[in-house]
Amino acid sequence: MRAWGASRPAVSVWSVFLLATTILWTATTVHAKDGPTIVATKFETPPTNLHYFEDSNVVLFQEAFGRTIWRSTDGGATWSKAEGIDHEKAVALVMHQYDSKRAYVLTRSNHHWRTHDRGETWQSFFTDAYLSDSPDAIGQWMKFHATDPDKILFTGMECQGFCEDLVMYTDDGFENDAKFLRGSTQGCWWAQSSPLFSTGEDDLDAQRILCIVRGGIFSHQADNRLLISDNYFSAKGADGVIQEFEPDLNGNGPVLGAVKIVEVKKFLLVAVASRNTAEMGLFVSDDTRKWHRAVFPHDHPIIEASYTVLESTNYSIQINVLSSKRISNPMGTLFTSNSNGTYFSRNAEHVNRNSDAIVDFEKVSNIQGIFLLNQVDNWEEVERGKEDKKIKTKITFDDGRTFESVKTGDDEIHLHSVTEMSNVGLVYSSPAPGLVMGNGNHGGHLKSYWDSHLYVSDDAGRTWIEGPEGPHKYEFGDQGSILLAVKDSKKADIKEITYSLDHGKSWKTAELPDNLSIFPWTLTTTQDSTSLKFVLTARKGSVEKPEGFYVISIDFEGLHEDKCKESDMEDWYARVDDDGEPSCVMGHTQKYHRRKKDATCFIKEEFKDPVPEFDPCECTDADFECDFNFVRDGDECKPAAPITPPEGACKADNPDETFKGSSGWRLIPGNECKRAGGDQKDKEKEWKCSDAKSPPTAPGSNEVEHTQMTFKGSFDRFEKHYLERGETNREGGETIIARPYKAITGEPGDIFITHDHGKNWTKVKLPGKEVVYSIVTHPYVKDMAFFLTRENKVFYTLDRGEHFDYFEPKYPPDMTSYRGPLAFHPDRKDWLIWHGKKCIGNDCHLEASLSKDRGDNWETIRRYVKRCEFTGSSKYKFRNESQIVCLARSREDNDDDNPLQILYSDEFPKLKLNVGLENVINFATMAEFIVVATENRTTKSLNALASINGRDYAPAQFPYNLRVPHTSAYTVLDSSTHAVNLFVVTEQEENRQYGSILKSNSNGTSYVLSAAGVNCDNDFFVDFEKMLGVEGVALVNTVVNRDGGEERKQLQTKITHNDGAEWRFLPPPERDVERKEFSCYSKSGDESCALHIHGYTERVDHRKTYSSESAIGIMFGIGNVGPILGDPKDADTFMTTDAGISWKMAKKGSWTWSFGDQGDIIVLAQSNTRTKYVSYSLDRGETWKNHTFSENEVVITDITTLRSVSSRNFLLWGHQGDQLITVNLDFSGLANEPCKYDEDENKSDYVLWSPKHPLQKDGCLFGHKNFYLRKKSERKCYNSNELRQLHNVENCECTREDYECDYNYEMDNHGQCGLVEGLEPLDPELACKENPDQIEYYEPSGFRRIPLTTCKNGFEADKALRPHYCPGHQEEFERAHGISGIGLFFAIVLPIAFASAVGWWVYRNWQSKFGQFGQIRLGDQSGLDSDSPLVKYPVVAVSAVVAVIGAMPLLIGSLWRTAKSGFDKVRGRDNGGRYSWLRGGSQRRFTTRDSFARGRGDYAIVDEDEGELLGDDSDDEV
Repeated sequence: MRAWGASRPAVSVWSVFLLATTILWTATTVHAKDGPTIVATKFETPPTNLHYFEDSNVVLFQEAFGRTIWRSTDGGATWSKAEGIDHEKAVALVMHQYDSKRAYVLTRSNHHWRTHDRGETWQSFFTDAYLSDSPDAIGQWMKFHATDPDKILFTGMECQGFCEDLVMYTDDGFENDAKFLRGSTQGCWWAQSSPLFSTGEDDLDAQRILCIVRGGIFSHQADNRLLISDNYFSAKGADGVIQEFEPDLNGNGPVLGAVKIVEVKKFLLVAVASRNTAEMGLFVSDDTRKWHRAVFPHDHPIIEASYTVLESTNYSIQINVLSSKRISNPMGTLFTSNSNGTYFSRNAEHVNRNSDAIVDFEKVSNIQGIFLLNQVDNWEEVERGKEDKKIKTKITFDDGRTFESVKTGDDEIHLHSVTEMSNVGLVYSSPAPGLVMGNGNHGGHLKSYWDSHLYVSDDAGRTWIEGPEGPHKYEFGDQGSILLAVKDSKKADIKEITYSLDHGKSWKTAELPDNLSIFPWTLTTTQDSTSLKFVLTARKGSVEKPEGFYVISIDFEGLHEDKCKESDMEDWYARVDDDGEPSCVMGHTQKYHRRKKDATCFIKEEFKDPVPEFDPCECTDADFECDFNFVRDGDECKPAAPITPPEGACKADNPDETFKGSSGWRLIPGNECKRAGGDQKDKEKEWKCSDAKSPPTAPGSNEVEHTQMTFKGSFDRFEKHYLERGETNREGGETIIARPYKAITGEPGDIFITHDHGKNWTKVKLPGKEVVYSIVTHPYVKDMAFFLTRENKVFYTLDRGEHFDYFEPKYPPDMTSYRGPLAFHPDRKDWLIWHGKKCIGNDCHLEASLSKDRGDNWETIRRYVKRCEFTGSSKYKFRNESQIVCLARSREDNDDDNPLQILYSDEFPKLKLNVGLENVINFATMAEFIVVATENRTTKSLNALASINGRDYAPAQFPYNLRVPHTSAYTVLDSSTHAVNLFVVTEQEENRQYGSILKSNSNGTSYVLSAAGVNCDNDFFVDFEKMLGVEGVALVNTVVNRDGGEERKQLQTKITHNDGAEWRFLPPPERDVERKEFSCYSKSGDESCALHIHGYTERVDHRKTYSSESAIGIMFGIGNVGPILGDPKDADTFMTTDAGISWKMAKKGSWTWSFGDQGDIIVLAQSNTRTKYVSYSLDRGETWKNHTFSENEVVITDITTLRSVSSRNFLLWGHQGDQLITVNLDFSGLANEPCKYDEDENKSDYVLWSPKHPLQKDGCLFGHKNFYLRKKSERKCYNSNELRQLHNVENCECTREDYECDYNYEMDNHGQCGLVEGLEPLDPELACKENPDQIEYYEPSGFRRIPLTTCKNGFEADKALRPHYCPGHQEEFERAHGISGIGLFFAIVLPIAFASAVGWWVYRNWQSKFGQFGQIRLGDQSGLDSDSPLVKYPVVAVSAVVAVIGAMPLLIGSLWRTAKSGFDKVRGRDNGGRYSWLRGGSQRRFTTRDSFARGRGDYAIVDEDEGELLGDDSDDEV
């Protein structure tokens, strides 16, 4: 097996510890007269990443632990250290994918090495950004252009507290420093990443780049965007607009959620994910300009992490899709596309694959149409979980149309494939024509690897012979003249090699030198298998006590002196039929000229690849495929869309008019068959013009339609669950699972399901009779729901109720616990944690178990637990994606003195649980934070701690003057803005409870008071409501009469638009819906008159929200206008459409609401009141219409729709008499045309809307303006796709509203932050200790940045006072704030030179130009002698002083800009990383494109702008 990885980036083993770099190695040689020359070289640490430079015998490898790079120029016989490299810093060896002379050694910093001469010399290069350590980037740091070796993309990282990937690029092979390409990336690719791919234009081939860009550092992958640039993402014009665009993937515009780009021969594939579903979209292009969604059969959706793109052909894509229900024994279906990659058809079912999505599939190298795969023979038993897999090997010689058994004689053999890799490179074949080897066995199915023998075929797999016994690592040399095999073993007991020179008919052995006994690792040779040299890596001794590591060279040079003559060669056809005649694939036969198996010679043509000869065949049906927009249906190709008529046809409105168009067939592109006489399958046919038109859109009924359903039984409540499909789901339908029950007894009824939003209901049929006590939907994948029983059985659905299955946990659930037994992973839909109740006698406890295969297998995490959670997520790069955090007893008993602990594991079960904290009460996760409450057993009080990485916990620093009772309670509020909102109870008297909301810094440790006296109930639920979809906007209810004794709590509502830094009253509307004035009015709201809203503590259904993420800026509430919040029975319904800046009354009385069509339909229903109608608005509440849905009165308890509010269907829940009912309201008939966005505002159906801060004139919110799309209220259309609400973002300069009070500071009546009397500010030097690379800190100003803000420059309130250098960084600080050499030259030398010149000129022109300054001239006499020293030198000096004073503004401005430029380059250095190795360097902090463009050693140029000379910057540059 060749060093196939040599053409791909490779990563070394990350060192856990460093070994000594001195390598003790020895070489021993065996010279065998009738055998190969074997040289064994010993190394102290394991060799890894062994790579050949293509078309040479030069080999590189890196030691796994010592990191040293070793080089051989003779195929591994002798070795020397690569010169010019700091080996201790080398972490990865990467070979250039398309240039056989180039390689790269990467370090963790921004200095690396490159070679352009196969490692003979190495030069350093600089990437500016440090090497990325994100999971997406590891091993994929460099992307190479297929036709220009100098063009390389490099993935680094940008760290500002947290780290994010960015991409640099070079177009000169790193001759100069890398340049910035794009930030916030999840990978970038050259369009021409494959030599076979082309955009169709040379200019685009040269520079087009595709990048996946994240929506934010903590954003979901569904927010990713695919961006394309033809100008390195730089500005083309003077307007500064970056040249980038989003391609139209689905024909209706850009698609969010790109997660991966895959290059497959002449195709580019983009995988797209969306929220709520594991189903993905796969889009294909062969030129990056036109894209199409790949279409698979209905029963095989593309599920995340369940499809594998295989090695494909030049004319089709082959993909294996997981098809089995049991993911512990996965199987898949093989699909092959048509030639443009759009339509896929089945080739083979039940193909074996493993849990890592690796598939038993491999093509025979360099021969078209032949591949081998392994199929599961007993797939039905495996699906039922009753048997292990029985695997059979199959082979095809006609590109997958038919398959046959692999045989030696009449006996079937079965071969171990890719899922059981025992070597590097391809499994079966090489470029050696027709030679194939594999480990396997005779019999009915595949047995254990250790029971296998080696088998050989020299006719591309049609016939096989048995070789040496036992499993082997094997390789091909001299174009197949040499077959080399090394027996595999479980121990280090291999002392010889085995080889054949006659295609496996006979075998010889050769001993290793010095009686060496090894455990073989890898066997490899040159990529083209033309060499006589091989390299074997191995270990001597056991794993526990290794006695050395070896690289063994095996050289067959000289074994035969003869070079093959023409008489030793034969013509061999790659494919033959049953009669031995050459067969055709893609319209031709394929023939090679190769050595005869019995010839006693070597070809000895190193690095000359065998070249096939092709002869055309006559065209047959197999050479044709369905044309574009046609799909196969049996033996026909039928239209999948209206036929496109030629230009000029079908202009008349005559449906019977005809035109010539595609027959539905086309010759497969690239097919070389010869056309015989007569009609061909692709001959054009007659079509009617009626076939060229889409069927007319059904006209809208212009009515709201309703459908009522009645549920039998004496029930009075509904349990209801929406299974909401994601945007990438191909199938429609809006699924709801519901179950009626009795509120008093909890007695449940039957479970019902609807797939059309309540128009039709059917009973759910589960695969068992166990009673379901609870229904749980997967919180991250809405396709999935789980039905919990009291026994050891859980039913579930993966496809929104289409099919059901079950798993059996280890123990039954604890029916006394208020927590559910299941915990779910955010990204791995099949990863589950189950909390089961285990009892031994009367001793019961909870045991947490982990399953990574959806309940097929379980492993105990911890006994005596309270709960365990998945805290890892792909959103949070600063902690392991597999991390689990548990709250459990210190000992395995239930004694009262047994305290609770926080435990964590970053990769269970590989890494066991470690203790994070002792004496813990509870923990909560919110966004990126893990907040823990611990008990101080001495004072009997609670302490709060926070963690970002799940391993290290820092105590929360509360404001000094916050009075917290010893037995206080903490409530973690919604913290989606990179800060923890922590509610601390400060008053605990029953029915008088309230507390303070504290807001943290970005790591959750330092808290400041956000709002005091916030209302909560007896269960410590808090009146705190975030506006969904809009950053930093929230409402609270505060207690006015905190000193009111027994008096009932009086509440007032306040709103914040800057994430709790400031709170204001809600401005009341001036009039109600009847145009009547309220009893009071205040323009902006104040203590005496404001709008007040009933909050979370009074809500019957806590799942019911005031707003929606998809109805941006719209919020409803029930309340009143006045000085305080009134009685709920007197409340009216109010709404805002501008994120709370202004409010209006929507309806008199209390109504419940729901949003549809992404906010463009609002439906209101009177709650718990007899009614026959609902009210709806199509213009965001400007006007309302009523719709009568029942002839008899109904009591409505709720109105619901999809959580994404993208539906135009709503469901009313209620009862009519003593019967429960649902009523579907369908608004689809009100519009039948989808809305369209156009850059021309007049043509577009949308307008841009941006939320604002009420006190900021520039409309900025958190340092930027977010622009959202809103449908124009007068347009009669609907949102056909998920509306990309966030359309554009513009950053702003910093203002006061971007800052909040720092720790130990509080806001005064003037909005300024003053130090609390008697307290000290936090030591600002702590920032230096926390960030060792930081060079300076500022004196405390009382302000700190709001974590959410993105503002730049302007009023930077936290940097208003003097900076100081951090310990150990004085030199850098002075350099940053000092003057560079060129700065000194411009600022001092030139002004003085200019002053001297002016002085001299004044002196020389004293009399002639100016006369005697200040003199009264009488005739020609002068009062003073101009040559007198008393006059001459004072004049020069004064002139110079005047010139220097005049230049001072220029000098000061220059010095400031120079210092600021240097400071900006240095001040961002902080560790920011996740590993200790980041702290030692001087990592740069990248914040703007300019910081990369400036590069190193640049200087500020003096700006001669007059305005700046006058000090215009003085207000900004504090």
